[in-house]
Amino acid sequence: MEENSTQVHVFLLLGFPALEDLHVLFSIVFLLTYILIVLENVVIIALIKTNCELYKPMYFFLGQLSFIEICYISVTIPKFLANFVAEDRSISFVGCMTQLFFFSSFICTECVLLSAMAYDRYVAICQPLHYLVMMTYQMCIYLVVVSWFSGFTVSLIKISFISQLKFCGPHVINHFFCDISPILNLACTDTSLAEIVDFVLALFILLLSLFITIVSYQIIMITILHIPNNQSKKKVFSTCSSHLTVVTIFFSATLFMYARPKKIDPFDLNKFVSAVYTIVTPSLNPFIYCLRNQEVKRALKKALCGKIGISKVSRTIPSLQIQG
Repeated sequence: MEENSTQVHVFLLLGFPALEDLHVLFSIVFLLTYILIVLENVVIIALIKTNCELYKPMYFFLGQLSFIEICYISVTIPKFLANFVAEDRSISFVGCMTQLFFFSSFICTECVLLSAMAYDRYVAICQPLHYLVMMTYQMCIYLVVVSWFSGFTVSLIKISFISQLKFCGPHVINHFFCDISPILNLACTDTSLAEIVDFVLALFILLLSLFITIVSYQIIMITILHIPNNQSKKKVFSTCSSHLTVVTIFFSATLFMYARPKKIDPFDLNKFVSAVYTIVTPSLNPFIYCLRNQEVKRALKKALCGKIGISKVSRTIPSLQIQG
């Protein structure tokens, strides 16, 4: 009973204390960034859904990637903004575990999905004659289901160990959302088992996904080097350069954050790296795919020209009616 009475039921998210003097400006910047990220990814999904030229496995996976990024940015930023604006940094224990579960699930799902996208590029470039046979709609659905199932399963196992820990105080989480490192640092019971489970699972899903991605791109690079024409080389490489850029940014940040023991001191560095893959990466990915992918750029121009054409017609019709 005494142990239960000291159990912490509410945490306080410390956020960014150094930016307290820029309270209003910081809130506006985060809000605009969140809106921008959601709009960017919604545009990508809408383009893929409405343009028949993008009915391909690569863009099917890209739509899933955009949806995942909307999800995990929505798990962290709105709660942070609400706390920041209201100057109430509290989050319940259940709310904290829920946020941690979904955030971890989406991150793990994205890891596996990025490796599935790398496999898709391998088949398209190295096995072009068998592409339509190997990357069927059923196969794409299977890879997406595996990505979501593995991500949520790994996260569920992690959270089941972390949620059983006792938190007796202090209750201040030195972060802007509930992440694993600062939460484990607050536990007043032995965290070694939870830390080992988290470390092994994170390392497994990261290294397995990264291994598939690296092997796929090694074979792709070998195939590209054997293409005699330089122009053809550039054209083939351009089909996977966007994904390769996203993979490099994402895995660099996640490997730094999760492929190591959790109880570390430099939490300000943790927050900075977390901001990279929770805010910077989702905002950059749509730009990377749009600017480096000719098909997406054509679809976007077509959509914009279509809207401009409709607006011109709608303005012309009333004038014709008046003339008649």
